[in-house]
Amino acid sequence: MSRETIFEASLDYFLGPIGDFLHDEEVSEVMVNGYDEIFVEKRGRLYETDARFASEDALRSAIHNVAQYVGREIDEDRPILDARLPDGSRVHAVIPPSARRGTYLTIRKFLRDIFSMDDFVRLGSLSDAAKEFLEVCVKLRKNIVIAGGTGTGKTSMLNAVSTAIPEDERIVVIEDSSELKLQQKHSLYLESQQADTYGRGGVSIRQLFIASLRMRPDRIVVGEVRSGEALDMVQSMISGHDGSMTTVHATTPHDAMIRLETLSLMSDIDIPVHVARAQVASAIHVVVQLTRFVEDGSRKITRISESLGLDANDRYQFQDIMVSKLKGRTPEGRLVAKLEHTGIKPTFANEPFEQGMEDSIKLTRGLWGES
Repeated sequence: MSRETIFEASLDYFLGPIGDFLHDEEVSEVMVNGYDEIFVEKRGRLYETDARFASEDALRSAIHNVAQYVGREIDEDRPILDARLPDGSRVHAVIPPSARRGTYLTIRKFLRDIFSMDDFVRLGSLSDAAKEFLEVCVKLRKNIVIAGGTGTGKTSMLNAVSTAIPEDERIVVIEDSSELKLQQKHSLYLESQQADTYGRGGVSIRQLFIASLRMRPDRIVVGEVRSGEALDMVQSMISGHDGSMTTVHATTPHDAMIRLETLSLMSDIDIPVHVARAQVASAIHVVVQLTRFVEDGSRKITRISESLGLDANDRYQFQDIMVSKLKGRTPEGRLVAKLEHTGIKPTFANEPFEQGMEDSIKLTRGLWGES
């Protein structure tokens, strides 16, 4: 019997009170706010459940079981645990004294069925024309940022957009916790590691990014930038590694650029603010903005914007290529929206024809070529 099999069996026992939710494909997240208060996210909406752990000790035992499997400890001196279950689901736990009401446990489930852009079209999150536009942008090797708030589906959208990368390219994927699953065969996956109890064995996203540059990548896909590795990513984008993709927490394209700028300044390389801003503005070509609507829990692309660099006052400039417009509701109360062309062409509108990509353009001819 393998170690993983033993752990899965013990996990089923300790996490028994939430086992049904972990196996329910419609549940994307399980949130334990204390042993007797459990919420789940289902189809984008939060629901309180009747489930509960037998006691605080029972909940704490489940967390210690996870910590033991990943070789970490959680106690009063180290009250926070980040780990991953065998199926790839992410686990985050906080215990007292940092958790004031008791023990908190959050499990974001791993998506077994990775969405393609066709799936997003079917779900109404993306239009056929927007799909084609993004596919052309990927083939043109534009650097793309997927922006959105927590729970908007940034990672799923990044995975979907990556399907447009040509099969013959070498792709290096860098993540804090492995979630992406690219369709291309020549994909290499790097995952950061937390240090053990004695501070050994830790590998940061930034270290992985630097290592990836020596692996002859055609593309670098970063699951999410959260710290100083943003500077390494931005500098690689402007020095030959174009066609890169990443996600960032931001509610507007402008905020996405500010976020990348701020993260770049968190690097141990001391650079002036105006230099960081200029590099971010030069590196990013397209921002895809995602929004989760509280009315029905749906997640949609609300705009696709092109970055136009900086204006005379060193402020980020954008032009919206596509913007989502609400059209009403379904009989079930779901919001209906359509991502429509604004009439503005991207500054790189001629590039598909310069690179012999006419055959890729069927639905978006009005977006490309000279006016």
